[in-house]
Amino acid sequence: MIERRSLLKILMLPVSLWKRLNPAFLHPGIQRRQFLGTVFTLVLLTSGCSEEPAATVPALNWYVFAEPSGAFVEAARICSQQSAGQYSIALVPLPADADQQREQLVRRLAAHDSTIDIIGMDVIWTAEFAAAHWIQPWPEDLAEQVKKGRLGSAVESATFAGRLQAAPFTTNTQLLWYRTDRVDSPPKTWAEMIEIAESLGENGTIQVQGERYEGLTVFFNSLLASAGTTILDGEQVQPDEAATRKALSVMQRLAASPAAPASLFTNREDQCRLAFEAGKSSFMVNYTFVWPSARLNAPDIAKHMGWARWPSISRDRESRVTIGGINLGIGAYSKHPESAFAAASCLASENNQRLAAVKGGLPPTITSLYHDSKVREIFPFADILLETLNNGVQRPQTPLYNDISLAISHTLHPMRSINPEKDVRRLRKKIERALHSEGLL
Repeated sequence: MIERRSLLKILMLPVSLWKRLNPAFLHPGIQRRQFLGTVFTLVLLTSGCSEEPAATVPALNWYVFAEPSGAFVEAARICSQQSAGQYSIALVPLPADADQQREQLVRRLAAHDSTIDIIGMDVIWTAEFAAAHWIQPWPEDLAEQVKKGRLGSAVESATFAGRLQAAPFTTNTQLLWYRTDRVDSPPKTWAEMIEIAESLGENGTIQVQGERYEGLTVFFNSLLASAGTTILDGEQVQPDEAATRKALSVMQRLAASPAAPASLFTNREDQCRLAFEAGKSSFMVNYTFVWPSARLNAPDIAKHMGWARWPSISRDRESRVTIGGINLGIGAYSKHPESAFAAASCLASENNQRLAAVKGGLPPTITSLYHDSKVREIFPFADILLETLNNGVQRPQTPLYNDISLAISHTLHPMRSINPEKDVRRLRKKIERALHSEGLL
């Protein structure tokens, strides 16, 4: 059908041009005024039939780490398609390092960046981002939907000030990985593991994260929780001194043991993985990514690779392990908040969590997926993983967590210098100063 704007152009053409284009078009008896009146009538008749320009589809930016398998890209494509024109999702990759991710987002959000619609948030950012009003709390009706069937620890990680601040998307935690060809059964406690490792000689190395970074704080937090206490109770420094000494004693004993790796003080998760795959280590505490890596890169190691629950401090108390993962927050300055909430709900749905698990190896936050056959193929240790997550522990949920983590990792590094008696008091003092933004490192 002829569009109105096309007919309007006709009005601008001189009659002499029409005669040149088609001499028979204008009969000699037709006057110019009659011709223009006829065209004007046609414009009015056709204007109601012309197609209106299509409404612009909101393009939502999802800031998230560059997930290598393509699972996030696929989820964004699926949700964009299923929205039927309500929105489209474009991924904006963040750096691989969590500290660099946070730095980039904090700078943008502090500047009221309206291009940030959906945020793939590390679980430790919830309190900070919510308290700064950089993310929007989830409306109660949507919050109930995205909490339904989720792991309690995952929901807790996304909650601050009594409100759900983000949609639980993926989670993670550490397990104990060991060599089944060297160890008959996995040790229950840290003391047992160190003794077994020492008896194995040069092949008895225990791989843990000991560098001065977030991983060291996670290690201490898990030991502390396993000893029966926490770093904070609300905004008050909480750790029981006797329990804290037990946690610090494990770190001290490991660091002084011949079972400690020479690289302990520079070890991160990936260094531990590589060392275990090299074959000289019999034990490792690490995240689930080490399993597919070993199968791909060190199949001879993988066939002798067992898994168990993280060691406890004592046999009379189960270990409690720090959880990680990614939750989906909505940027406070997004121009399309309603569409962003709908998109985040879709991204965190069961089908997309299954996709992230099967394709990307990222543990889901939906409990039922741990019984899904496809997920269990990827995580043959799904039962132990679910058990650990159900008893998982949070890191301190405070807007000042970043300062507290720095205070802990700086106080306890290197692990060989730990003095359990003195460091109980040093830690309390450093954490209290961090809570008051004093002596930041």
